[in-house]
Amino acid sequence: MRDADFFRRWMTAAAAAVEREADRLTELDSPIGDADHGSNMLRGFTAVRAALEAEPPATPGAVLQLAGRTLISTVGGASGPLYGTLLRRTGKELGEASEVSDEELREALYAGVGAVARLGGSAPGDKTMLDALVPGVTALSTSYRAASDAAESGALATVPMRARKGRASYLGERSIGHQDPGATSSALLLAALADVAG
Repeated sequence: MRDADFFRRWMTAAAAAVEREADRLTELDSPIGDADHGSNMLRGFTAVRAALEAEPPATPGAVLQLAGRTLISTVGGASGPLYGTLLRRTGKELGEASEVSDEELREALYAGVGAVARLGGSAPGDKTMLDALVPGVTALSTSYRAASDAAESGALATVPMRARKGRASYLGERSIGHQDPGATSSALLLAALADVAG
């Protein structure tokens, strides 16, 4: 069973991963976006870490809901609402339980990913964060490490895709050949989860 401390450690690990990879995320965003994905995510997850330290929530669901609210209020562009929705909806699904099972987390993440798909009006294959999240969350039924690997593969698979949603879609054919930054940061999120789960 996973308690609030596990979820706080996940968010802290995600913040560390974003900090480490911020320049690469911005580099990936330069040719097909606003060249601000790394800095936006860094600002958001730095704020998440601070919020969780200031007043640590008592339940897994509350940890993720606070993280989601913080991202929505601090991250510019589409990333804030999309990541915020992912974590808030996942947290809401977990309810007020003090501990949750791996299966409950998986089901909650499915709901979170579904909320992201509805908000963005996108699906796997559109060259978005869903290309990492969907295979990643699906592979959670095997293991956390399998989920991380599947998300990483999903992010790499966006390179030959033509973007059909988001800022990159304005580039048409020119979006081909670039790895999607949102899928890449989503893979970091699931890698952090796998690291904390051990």
